[in-house]
Amino acid sequence: MSDTRTSETTREITSTESTTPPVWEQRWHPLRQEWVIVAAHRQNRPWNGAQVRSSESRPPRYEPDCHLCPGNERVHGERNPDYGGVFVFDNDHPCVGGEAPEPAETEHEIFASRRAEGVARVVCYSPHHDGSLGALDDDAVDRVVEVWQEQQRELGARPEIEHVLIFENRGKEVGVSNPHPHGQIYATNFVFRTTQTEVEVARRHQDEKGRILLQDIVTAEMDDGRRVVTERDSAIAFVPYFARFAYELYVVPRETHADFTTLSAHERSDLACTLRDVCANLDALWGVPFPYVLTLHQAPTDGGDYGAYHSFVQIQPVLRKPGLLKYQGGPELGGGNFLSDTSPELKAAELRDAGASDESNGQA
Repeated sequence: MSDTRTSETTREITSTESTTPPVWEQRWHPLRQEWVIVAAHRQNRPWNGAQVRSSESRPPRYEPDCHLCPGNERVHGERNPDYGGVFVFDNDHPCVGGEAPEPAETEHEIFASRRAEGVARVVCYSPHHDGSLGALDDDAVDRVVEVWQEQQRELGARPEIEHVLIFENRGKEVGVSNPHPHGQIYATNFVFRTTQTEVEVARRHQDEKGRILLQDIVTAEMDDGRRVVTERDSAIAFVPYFARFAYELYVVPRETHADFTTLSAHERSDLACTLRDVCANLDALWGVPFPYVLTLHQAPTDGGDYGAYHSFVQIQPVLRKPGLLKYQGGPELGGGNFLSDTSPELKAAELRDAGASDESNGQA
């Protein structure tokens, strides 16, 4: 993106948000069981702090120094195959492992520790170094989700694995060390805390209401309509009413599945293409690769009853306007409640417009 395009985009956002009247509103986040403070008028406050710049040069299709490109050598000397689609391998720097040692005992009972056992893997979406999830065609993005299914099924079946967390960190703004399009898998002997909370509230909602919590959220978003970004026959994407990040997105199968392994081929394709479309919308918004954390929310694999749990994909982009990160400070890190500087309704409209503009330019 040129500086001119960035400036024009910033002016458009500023013009729109400068008319936002002061509002201090709390919105209940039913999945996290916490209040999100919405103060959208703060988006246009004076800012003299740090800003980030996305690279304007397009990366090469193949990078000889990239540890993830086909045929290249990785850090410990193993060489990647000349792969042409999705490529999965065990992470060369895993955070968990099957040979995790027993922690040393401590003198104080307040200090608790245990082995961090599990499997860490890398999933390369494409052989092309300059690719992205949002740039894949229908078959290629469907294959990515199919590989997620295969990995979830294989790793979740292991008796020592209680949870399979599949995610993508994208962009230097979130600390990614390699820009090659890829995600990761952590299959662990514990359940990550966010999933624990979601499981608990989903069960409670079903016990009290007799309904699936995420189904109620999807129904409410469809009835309201203002935050829906795109939808297909069996999948929908929206900026949730309780969004914490400016362009946060939920991509949700319409039917309830505790995890993605039970999606039909049609449901998988719809979910994959809906996910691809919103990732493309993010990149089209300002004409630069949009940094984000993408997470598959799926039920634990510890053998419990998770009939109340509805799986989904969450995308948490970390920019709230061009070049400006959503920094987490006192309210978030100190107080424990998120403060959103933007309006979910306005952000959803921007993403819809970005997708429509991309299609009109023949790039969708």
